[in-house]
Amino acid sequence: MSETKSVHYGSNWTIPNLLTIIRIFITPAFVVAFFNEDYILALTLFVLAGLTDGLDGFLARVLKQRSRLGAMIDPLADKFLLLTSFVCLGVQGWIPFWLIVVVISRDLIVIGGLFVLHIFGINVKNKINPTLDSKLNTLFQIILLLVAMAAYTFDVSGLLLLTSILVFLVGFLTIFSGVRYVLLGFSFLHADMNQES
Repeated sequence: MSETKSVHYGSNWTIPNLLTIIRIFITPAFVVAFFNEDYILALTLFVLAGLTDGLDGFLARVLKQRSRLGAMIDPLADKFLLLTSFVCLGVQGWIPFWLIVVVISRDLIVIGGLFVLHIFGINVKNKINPTLDSKLNTLFQIILLLVAMAAYTFDVSGLLLLTSILVFLVGFLTIFSGVRYVLLGFSFLHADMNQES
């Protein structure tokens, strides 16, 4: 008889979850600082939020403090910060409008696809894991935001050129990873229909 592995979920009141909640509150503070043109503070808050993201995952593993609440709010906090930051920089003209549309559209399509699969009764909870291109996409989105904010805050011409390169790289990765998830979703639908027939 094979033994199934399961993740133990403990209390929701954990240090990692506290850090995640702090990150959620940092996001509106970042927005206020950014539109008050206190760009150094905004950049500092963005870096601080990134540090809490890395730290909460590390502590959850080391302290064995994984929780159902953390599993839900951690990715939401990340998306909240990233999408908000993209919109802020787009409004300021630091990154092109088309990239904002691509980034937001990709996330809406993925969320919509998950909803459609749920309607069809397909449980994808244990089937879909972040792909390598999706992880690279998130990584380069963060790098782009950091480089763009540093470039315009400190007026570094070399970073402005790097920002332009990163814009097209992030655009490509965002579209590529989005298409991959869509194709994966269609494969789940196809497999489900074959099972029913």
